[in-house]
Amino acid sequence: MKVLIMVVFLGYISILIMMPTNTFYLRWMPNIRSKTQSTYFGQQGASLLIYAFPILFIATLGAFYSHLRKRGIDHSDSRSCRYHSWKMPALVKGPLGIVSWIELAFLAMFSALLVWSFSSYLHAMFANVAQEAIQERERVWDVRLDSAALLLGLVGNICLAFLFFPVTRGSSVLQFISVTSEASVKYHIWLGHVTMTLFTAHGLCYVIFWVNTQQILEMIKWDKVGISNVAGEISLLAGVVMWATAFQRIRRKIFELFFYTHYLYIIFVLFFVLHVGFSTACVMLPGLYLFLIDRCLRFLQSQQKIQLVCARVLPCQAVELNFSKSPGLSYSPTSTVFLNIPSISKLQWHPFTITSSSNLDCDKLSIVVKSEGRWTKMLYETVSSSSPVERLEISLEGPYGPPSTDLLRHDMLVMISGGSGITPFISIIRELLFTANTASHKAPRILLICAFKKELDLAMLELLLPVSGTNLDISCLHLQIEAYVTREKETVKDDQELIRTVWLKPNTNDVPVSAVLGSRSWLWLGLIISSSFAIFLVLVGIITRYYIYPTERDSNGIYSDASRAALYMVFACVCIAASATGAFLWNKKQSLREAVQIQDMKTPPTASPVARVDDGDWELESLPRQTLIQTTNVHYGERPNLKKILLGIEGSSIGVLVSGPRKMRQDVADVCSSGLISNLHFQSISFSW
Repeated sequence: MKVLIMVVFLGYISILIMMPTNTFYLRWMPNIRSKTQSTYFGQQGASLLIYAFPILFIATLGAFYSHLRKRGIDHSDSRSCRYHSWKMPALVKGPLGIVSWIELAFLAMFSALLVWSFSSYLHAMFANVAQEAIQERERVWDVRLDSAALLLGLVGNICLAFLFFPVTRGSSVLQFISVTSEASVKYHIWLGHVTMTLFTAHGLCYVIFWVNTQQILEMIKWDKVGISNVAGEISLLAGVVMWATAFQRIRRKIFELFFYTHYLYIIFVLFFVLHVGFSTACVMLPGLYLFLIDRCLRFLQSQQKIQLVCARVLPCQAVELNFSKSPGLSYSPTSTVFLNIPSISKLQWHPFTITSSSNLDCDKLSIVVKSEGRWTKMLYETVSSSSPVERLEISLEGPYGPPSTDLLRHDMLVMISGGSGITPFISIIRELLFTANTASHKAPRILLICAFKKELDLAMLELLLPVSGTNLDISCLHLQIEAYVTREKETVKDDQELIRTVWLKPNTNDVPVSAVLGSRSWLWLGLIISSSFAIFLVLVGIITRYYIYPTERDSNGIYSDASRAALYMVFACVCIAASATGAFLWNKKQSLREAVQIQDMKTPPTASPVARVDDGDWELESLPRQTLIQTTNVHYGERPNLKKILLGIEGSSIGVLVSGPRKMRQDVADVCSSGLISNLHFQSISFSW
């Protein structure tokens, strides 16, 4: 399956490389169209065959492969060792952030593809500029500007073909190459900037051309056949608004503005297809098609209300939410979920790292929310108030995460966190605690280096163990915790506010967290992709043969390209919605039949584990927590010397994971890529867009 996927992908890339050449347009494409054109598909048949089919075939095979890998048929993680040097940071500081060698290599190849496409289009279009200028009775400069505007749009279309892949959260393509949706968001940002730069230049060049040639009325033309200028202008306007609010300074400071304006992607895509026609839009169709499937499944999952069992309120203005979980749901450490609370905002969805382990916490899924923004502050105030709500209506999407974390191959793990960056490490520690007590092979030693601003933030360490405690032996984990309080030079003597647990009443309409397509999600996803596309092709064939073709024949005219494109897009959406809904309802029905009775939470315990700090020592009630205290050293008024710590660690293979502020991640990446020590395996965990 891997070999077949690679062969098809190389063939698809070959098409993209040849697309700007005369060989492709004058020989290959006419030959393909002559063999595929019929009264059922028309010219769209060739475009669907060479642009859409290969990627959707790869996505289907990738889903089946992920299903087999999840079932344990493929345990090959050796590629992680072989490609270790390629995963090391190549660039640490700069506008692109931390970039590994393999990312830099693919970035260089993609840039080369764009440069090649631009130069090839430029050479082909400028070859006969003088002759075209004479025929059109225009100046040579104007003809060149017209050609430059066209080629900018064609190159931008190549970027658009890849734009939707990184934001497809449940993507079988990303899962196949072991890239998480959170890690791939930066690729979407890069592609978005390049795409909008090219499309904006494309639009401006045409406006200048029309002004110079006194054809300003072209801006309000919507031709029945060919390019629709008005549709292109609407699409570009929506894209520019999204682009303007997506820059980091605006995105970080006014996130809601960025979030809401990004819904304009619907207008952008719709009018782009109407602008260029369905045949040309087939270049970007595969990425959009997979995104629409994912978006439909996310919508269906978000309609369920999730049962919130309890919440642990920490004195550092953080809260741990514990949801009821289906025992059959499994996920890897560092996975994420997206949360929506209608009582705070009906539209906003926020990503959070899962802190629980699907093996250790069989019936609960936990996340930690730190009160830092308006949305999170409202959530904290709602849960921590003196009269907390009895029930909180919550919708959830996910979980999304890597197929495996591949942590057991290391002798030692060094996990470095800053502030709330400790949350992904909580899930890793819980998972390794389960592994150390149940698996036959030895778990790696763990050094957790966590930096907090205030002493109150040390309460985050309480979350290393589940709310219900554990009977597992924590001493088997070989865990050492070095906690740094950077803004306080000595422990506070005053009594600290204790951690308290708020229990919420269950509701009969609430359901436990479960996979959107059940335990065989990847298998069902492959069936959705293949079946929906097959139904789409059948509908396109029927409507073309028995409606569009007779209409053109009887009226001796040509059916509007915009109407044809709109019709095909409606069919694609209907096929996706029908297939995804059918699979979702079938699995929902099956899960209800196989559901195990979850523990009744109507009579919660009157007491819950609490913690406080006294003279730098943690006093906790249970034995596992007392063991955890003994492994913890608290340092006041200083920051960790990361370079000294990392260079002083011994071992043949040391995994270095860092999650925290950008400066911390850059410092750790700088040490790991310096070449001073060769046994460090760097991995950055970042959830900041």
